[in-house]
Amino acid sequence: MNTAKTAVHFTDNYLLNPTNPISVNLIGAGGTGSKVLTALMEINESLIALGHAGLQVRLWDDDVITSANLGRQRFAESETGLYKSVALINRCNRWAGTNWKAETRKFEKDNFGRPPEKARAIITITCVDNVQARFGVAEILKEISYRRHYQDEPKYWLDFGNSQDTGQVILSTIGKIKQPNSEKYQTVASLPFVTDEFGELLKQSEQEDNTPSCSLAEALEHQDLFINSSLTQMGCSLLWNLFRRGMTEYKGFFHNLKDFRTHPIKVA
Repeated sequence: MNTAKTAVHFTDNYLLNPTNPISVNLIGAGGTGSKVLTALMEINESLIALGHAGLQVRLWDDDVITSANLGRQRFAESETGLYKSVALINRCNRWAGTNWKAETRKFEKDNFGRPPEKARAIITITCVDNVQARFGVAEILKEISYRRHYQDEPKYWLDFGNSQDTGQVILSTIGKIKQPNSEKYQTVASLPFVTDEFGELLKQSEQEDNTPSCSLAEALEHQDLFINSSLTQMGCSLLWNLFRRGMTEYKGFFHNLKDFRTHPIKVA
């Protein structure tokens, strides 16, 4: 008889019973980021309906909307020329009565090597389109997590990446998350950074093809129409489960829209 326990990660307790809305830094407002923001609105409304304090989101992107962005990204023709982050956050705030914030700059260190002023958030979500940006975020998250103070203590990093019709979503913990004692499960306190676990694959994918991409897989010229929304729904479902179920057996998945296959990645 196989008595191996199922490995699970229990959600950090503060996310389940917060005194204030959970701070979220969403980095990237393009094909994936613009859709993740909509999903965060849905999560926020649902959490509040369940008596939770909800989310407080800050969207980072220094990019301006062009006609090339219409259709695949959540922008209208009347918004061309505006900052992506500002257009999206204004729309959210008008729609849902939130007071979410836009940053019209990159999430990166300044010329003196200092991280951005508002870099601390309980959850960081990256929807960036190059490998270097990911490693930059990883460096900032490691640095700010060493500076212990209770407000907006960084806990989780959720990374979205894709090529033309494949992609992946990976959940990492920022440091160890205290786990309860469990007789039923094998608890996993620490989930490695995407840049540590898949760092070589990330670098390799960019060396093989230098077209702009946010993929572990082969980077191709264009992205399929629905790869971003497909990843968004599944990746944000993983986030929702952290709040709703308080635990997860999975820390992400590899997704192939071309042949409709998804491969889950277990926490252990």
